Amino acid sequence: MARRIALIFLLILAIGVVVLATRPGQDRSAGRIEGAARAAAGVAAGDEARTDASRGVGAPAERRVLFGDLHVHSTFSIDALVYSLPMFGGEGVHPPADACDFARWCSALDFFSMNDHAEGLTPERWRETIDSVRQCNAPVGATGDPDLVAFMGYEWTQALDDPRSHYGHRNVLFRDLADADLPTRPITSLPDGTMDRAVGMGFVRALDPLMRGLGGFADFLWNTSEMVKVPDCERGVTSPDLPADCRENASTPAELLEKLAQWNLPTLVIPHGLGWGVHAPPGAGLELALAGGNHDPSLERLLEVYSGHGNSEVFRDVPEVDPETGFCAEPSDDYLPCCWRAGEIIRERCGDLAPEACEARVQEARRLAAEAGMEWRRTIPDTGLEDWLDCNQCRDCFKPAFELRKKMTAQYGYALGGFDEPERSEPRRLRWGIIGSSDTHEGRAGNGFKQESRPFMTDGRGYAGRRTEERLRDWVIGEQRDPQRAQAVPEEPRSLRTLFDVERTGSFMYPGGIVAVHAAGRSREAIWDALMRREAYGTSGPRMLLWFDLMNGSDGAVPMGGEAELSEVPIFSVRAVGDFVQKPGCSDSAVRALAPDRLESLCHGVCYHPDDRRHAIVAIEVVRIRPQMHAGEPVAPLVEDPWRRLECDPDPAGCAVRFDDPEFAASGRDTVYYVRALQEATPAINGANLRSQRDVNGDVVRVSPCYGGWRTPDDDDCLAPVHERAWSSPIFVDHAGPS
Repeated sequence: MARRIALIFLLILAIGVVVLATRPGQDRSAGRIEGAARAAAGVAAGDEARTDASRGVGAPAERRVLFGDLHVHSTFSIDALVYSLPMFGGEGVHPPADACDFARWCSALDFFSMNDHAEGLTPERWRETIDSVRQCNAPVGATGDPDLVAFMGYEWTQALDDPRSHYGHRNVLFRDLADADLPTRPITSLPDGTMDRAVGMGFVRALDPLMRGLGGFADFLWNTSEMVKVPDCERGVTSPDLPADCRENASTPAELLEKLAQWNLPTLVIPHGLGWGVHAPPGAGLELALAGGNHDPSLERLLEVYSGHGNSEVFRDVPEVDPETGFCAEPSDDYLPCCWRAGEIIRERCGDLAPEACEARVQEARRLAAEAGMEWRRTIPDTGLEDWLDCNQCRDCFKPAFELRKKMTAQYGYALGGFDEPERSEPRRLRWGIIGSSDTHEGRAGNGFKQESRPFMTDGRGYAGRRTEERLRDWVIGEQRDPQRAQAVPEEPRSLRTLFDVERTGSFMYPGGIVAVHAAGRSREAIWDALMRREAYGTSGPRMLLWFDLMNGSDGAVPMGGEAELSEVPIFSVRAVGDFVQKPGCSDSAVRALAPDRLESLCHGVCYHPDDRRHAIVAIEVVRIRPQMHAGEPVAPLVEDPWRRLECDPDPAGCAVRFDDPEFAASGRDTVYYVRALQEATPAINGANLRSQRDVNGDVVRVSPCYGGWRTPDDDDCLAPVHERAWSSPIFVDHAGPS
């Protein structure tokens, strides 16, 4: 413990030296919104362009397509505040007001939501965020039709190392903004007493007077001390009856959903980032989402499959390690387990060891890396990222999440059935609509419209200089005791240290995704209704237009997100239009709306600035999933991806196709269908991730990571061609039995 405290002390001093500022720690306000509403004529022109495009492919025009971002953090989130520090090359704070001006003028969104991490939202900051969101909605044009709708919310952030108690993250959104329509506090996933037990918190409080004059880091210390001051709420009291100035905790989704139900407010709960291996331990699975009241289909209508942290859509039947037994699977042509690579690294270091001794150390390294779970790199801490090649990564996925966890993916969830309630006539299902969003931590809502300015338009973070990394490396990763031997990783709870292990993820950080809705209008209520109907889709950033319909439902056409019961062959229609080609810089209206320094600090010269040309759609891929009919039914054969690929003529006006499923009627199975529209290939940030090089046998022999820090220049956007895409929400077709 003495060594740990000493390391924390050295860390604080190192950061203080880097900051070199001269003022005491203090609160940072929610900021000031500067931009007025966009001109009604400009908003109407954008709506009309989408309507014209829909007519061009024969899509229904009675609902308009609107674009948004339902996952936006400011530096009111503790991790965002850490990464804003100079040691990470941060720009400083980006409060909630920045999200409003960025959404309105840099990215030209139609709607967005604030979703700061609940544990960082002290009572004061909760109220400040609400006020900022209200101010963002205030400037409505003369028509009364809003140019931008801002929703209030927060993130419930749960992550544990044990797969039997790991649930993942949820964004909680509220429809309305009046005091009576919002809870008096957010709900965290922290166990009671966490702040009192947190390593170094008392030390941080004691250091606060000493750290005055250290600028951004002093603010971080001040913010941390304010979080610690908030007491845990009393247990056994219903949420609306609790005082506003306590921290309310819920350790499981079931407890969260129960507390939200006590408020009886229009609410959405959106799981996200579930497949990201930095948070989810090996073996984590969505079975927990179907057990013990952890899923409420009336609130959990949507799933975020894509964000700036990657794509959690696809299921790949690759072997997983077992940390409890130390089992390490052998590599295959398309997957290299990191535990296996650990053994090969040690093999390369055997030197003059006898073959038997070398092999024993290889096996030991594999076992220790498997037992380490997410901390495999700490078993050989003197290695660089290049030494591990592309271990644990999906090699054939589009913009994958880092260390994709196969049983936490959307496709795995759609294939599951809940069979633990025998009295039910049908198993429980996860019937989520699909969306994308940004998960930005700098208030840059909807930042995926252009693939440029990587340090600002992604959450890729790293150390600003070599010396900073060298000072922190032993604390973050550990010290190598024997270069010829792997070492066990000590068991310890997650802590502040994990926030500093940033370099591994740099190659898997992207500009964010988009959520689109088919709404009856631009109002808050119309957008919310579309989200609740699941008549929504996600994209990897571009503003693509997409329609997916079941044409022969019993009562007519059923749009994406809908449900139907059929006994005959289902017939589907897909229509898609690519995004506009982007012009450089910002539009004249954005330049006029914000002061030059404000425009530069927010947009960095990168704005949504469409030309009148569109990218072509090159293909429609159809995914078919037949959910489990009995407990234990293997999932892999149930996921067909792609089940069909329908090529499109490269016409900028769009693509329209139809298909049916002649096997459905005889299958006797409920079936989930969704589609992906693929845009023509264009350069994308981190489109090739680790930029692997292969030998003549196809084996990966070298990688060139795109680091978030000093190793990769800021002007290197790490571009590679990809087919940007849009994912429809599924249509859930239940089998009605014989006609």
